[in-house]
Amino acid sequence: MKVFMRSAALAVGLLASPVALMAQAAVVGSKIDSVSTQTAANSTSINFVWTLVAGFLVMFMQAGFALVETGFTRSKNAGHTMTMNFMVYAIGMLAYWAVGFALRAGGIGALTTLGGYDGLNSEFSINIGGHAWGLFGMQGFFLTGVAYNASIFAYFLFQMVFMDTTATIPTGAAAERWKFSSFCIFTVFIATIIYPIYGNWVWGNGWLAALGRNVGLGHGHVDFAGSSVVHMTGGVLALLAGKLIGPRRGKYNSDGSANAIPGHNIPMALLGTFILAFGWFGFNPGSTLAGMDSRIAVIATNTMLAGAAGAITAMIYVWRRYGKPDPSMLANGMLAGLVAITAPCAFVTAPSAVLIGGIAGVLVCVAVVFIERNLKIDDPVGASSVHGVCGLWGVLSVGLLADGTYGDGTNGVAGGVRGLFYGDATQLAAQFIGIATNIVWVGLTGYAAWKITAMLTAGHRVSPAVEEHGLDLPEMGALAYPDQADLSSAVVISNDVKAA
Repeated sequence: MKVFMRSAALAVGLLASPVALMAQAAVVGSKIDSVSTQTAANSTSINFVWTLVAGFLVMFMQAGFALVETGFTRSKNAGHTMTMNFMVYAIGMLAYWAVGFALRAGGIGALTTLGGYDGLNSEFSINIGGHAWGLFGMQGFFLTGVAYNASIFAYFLFQMVFMDTTATIPTGAAAERWKFSSFCIFTVFIATIIYPIYGNWVWGNGWLAALGRNVGLGHGHVDFAGSSVVHMTGGVLALLAGKLIGPRRGKYNSDGSANAIPGHNIPMALLGTFILAFGWFGFNPGSTLAGMDSRIAVIATNTMLAGAAGAITAMIYVWRRYGKPDPSMLANGMLAGLVAITAPCAFVTAPSAVLIGGIAGVLVCVAVVFIERNLKIDDPVGASSVHGVCGLWGVLSVGLLADGTYGDGTNGVAGGVRGLFYGDATQLAAQFIGIATNIVWVGLTGYAAWKITAMLTAGHRVSPAVEEHGLDLPEMGALAYPDQADLSSAVVISNDVKAA
């Protein structure tokens, strides 16, 4: 009997073991699934916070722009210049919220790093050669409907401050003679049409991004954080504004030679430059939209190196050429390096970042003089040189120096992004197409917007008397420095200036 009982117990144990093991496996599998789900949720949360904090940093760059532009202009216009930089944030934001964001990102598709939400999935496209070529988005107006979603709101905030950077760049080129009412209306055009459409073509599933997957030109036009979308767009608008509004009174002599018109506060401008450099750590690394992407360390360091290289080469250049290291050009040199590295920051090595920034530092010095003396365009802060010329160089540098270690899947193309020096000449071709498109699109639409604004405001330029005495009181109703009114330059010059 005892033998029988032992045998029965052994049989039951043998039969029960697989069931127990299966039950244990089920528990372990459930725990693994739970951990995986929690890890994914944590990754998304980290990416949300990273994207928002980066957006906050870029927003603070507006303070940097305000200080740089105001410092580089005269004290009698300080209140007007500062207010343009203040209000471009509010005006541009609401215009972009209402219309611009939908045109820019309405067909972007799934936001994979922010939870995978794919509500913005309507891109207006045309079909040519069996391929879709996107032109503009059609969802997300007023952040309602499918856009009423936390992922979209985070993405909107980050992208809005990029647009705001573009919109503020022309204020420097037209400073000290631009009507405030004209500035307000022109900003609306930038935020609703000019910036969003080109941004869609590069970042919103548009046709420039599709050059790679549709016709085999590298990864399409690649601009990681905005050398073309943000800075070239702003730079072309700055050049256009400076040309059409005309030079400040007294800038050029009858023989065409240029007079220096010094800014009133160089320390203010240098402080603004430091604030911009700090904000760039949100601008470039933040464009990953992923705090879990370890490449942010490479991007941040490349950004820092390029800015430093730009300041140093600008210092060496102006010191050797003019005998003194002009502080204003050192500031523009650093900004030039930062602008240039913005497109290639994720795709290049540290030595390449230094090279890109160093070239930009010299390039901006040459461009400032060329635009002022050869093109006869008065740009008080060098905006068209810093953002336009060096933005162009940054876009080209992707097509030359991208080393293929990053960017797999960019714009739907497998493999890392490679430039000419790393085996892919077609990437350089895509970069050139993006540059030419920017110049044509921004130039034509900017010109149309300028003319329409002029009709609505009876011209962009203040009267000669207002310009001579300063724009603060006539345009803004208050002096920036009421106890230090500087009218030393308020001598009415006989020759008038015609402006479009």
